[in-house]
Amino acid sequence: MSGFLFVVPPLVGHVNPAVGVAARLTARGHRVAWACADPSLVRRLAGRDALVHACAGPVPGVDGAVRPPGLRGAEALRFLWERYLVPLADAMAPGVHAAVADFRPDVLVVDQQAFAGALVAERLGLPWATSATTSAEFAGAYDGLPKVAEWLRERLAELRARIGDPVGTADPRYSPHLLMVFSTPELIGPQAPLGPRIHYVGPSLADRPAGPGFPWEWLDSGRAKVLVTLGTANADAGRRFLAECRAALGERADRVQAVLVDPGGTLSDGEAGRAPAPRTRGADKADKNVLILPSVPQLPLLERMDAVVCHAGHNTVCEALWHGVPLVVAPIRDDQPVVAAQVVDAGAGVRVRFGKVTAPRLGAALDRVLYDRVHRAAAARVRTAFRAAGGARAAAAHLERLAADSSGRQAEEGR
Repeated sequence: MSGFLFVVPPLVGHVNPAVGVAARLTARGHRVAWACADPSLVRRLAGRDALVHACAGPVPGVDGAVRPPGLRGAEALRFLWERYLVPLADAMAPGVHAAVADFRPDVLVVDQQAFAGALVAERLGLPWATSATTSAEFAGAYDGLPKVAEWLRERLAELRARIGDPVGTADPRYSPHLLMVFSTPELIGPQAPLGPRIHYVGPSLADRPAGPGFPWEWLDSGRAKVLVTLGTANADAGRRFLAECRAALGERADRVQAVLVDPGGTLSDGEAGRAPAPRTRGADKADKNVLILPSVPQLPLLERMDAVVCHAGHNTVCEALWHGVPLVVAPIRDDQPVVAAQVVDAGAGVRVRFGKVTAPRLGAALDRVLYDRVHRAAAARVRTAFRAAGGARAAAAHLERLAADSSGRQAEEGR
């Protein structure tokens, strides 16, 4: 039996992939614990009984971590690092140290944006694995941008001087021991790096806590079905885009039915087709074309969808393609343009411009992914690769081998 400490940022899309891996390790008899700045988030996603060591650190949406919705490109990247990722690492480091001292793990499993986990492991001489919950940085995201890449290296060097081993050399985003990527080369493309420590395990999907009841009877078996979602972190930026989506879908009501996720309530209650949460009053029976809800059970819903319109968030894209569903992607910021390019290059979807798309253009893109067999065939190819990669089962096996190898080396050194 080995002990694994998962170090994660308080971000749903970064915790969810780790949940399935942690559950698999627990089922195989290993000890599992977490270190996070938002223990309630981990327990909501991983279960109420999850052992979570609280760390300090900014939680998105509060304490200066609110990113202006119009921020894009280099300015958005600078804000993300200077106002969130670097402060998060500095703040989490003492909590990670305390978690290691208390839990005594054999291996740390560190999200690629939870730099504190990697640097603390390095300082203490512990083996650590990278949990790569987005593949953007393995697809040449900063190729042709040497100044950006150098700026990021400088920020990491400053962090290492404060909380890591000053003589360490490993990039905290890429473990020298084990790098688990929750995708496959079939989506990432030919630029996906290879190496003995790099393993493409595909999406890690696990059961999620049940939310408000979904009105499954509302779905019409006679029409194509589309899910529209901008994820959990873009509610502040989506009003115009969601409105254009609704207009495009309304024009196709004779053949398309849609579920539109609007967590921020950006579409007014008075807008036609608005349906309140099913738990309170049920779906609006007057409009069987577009159901607008603050949240949905995404994984079971994807089993019934024919297309997804989204922001190219890594989790949403991978979950859609796990089900063989083609996409219309409208990237907003961060890694999303890179992931969107992966979708298009794989043939599994069509890209539109988030800030300038109109209902006619969005509708044309939607028609392409719904009725062009090329996109559906490409999505099916990625689905096959994803399912063959092993997901949480494969990731857990790689972690077990790392723990065993580490124990073997320690035993040899002890003799």
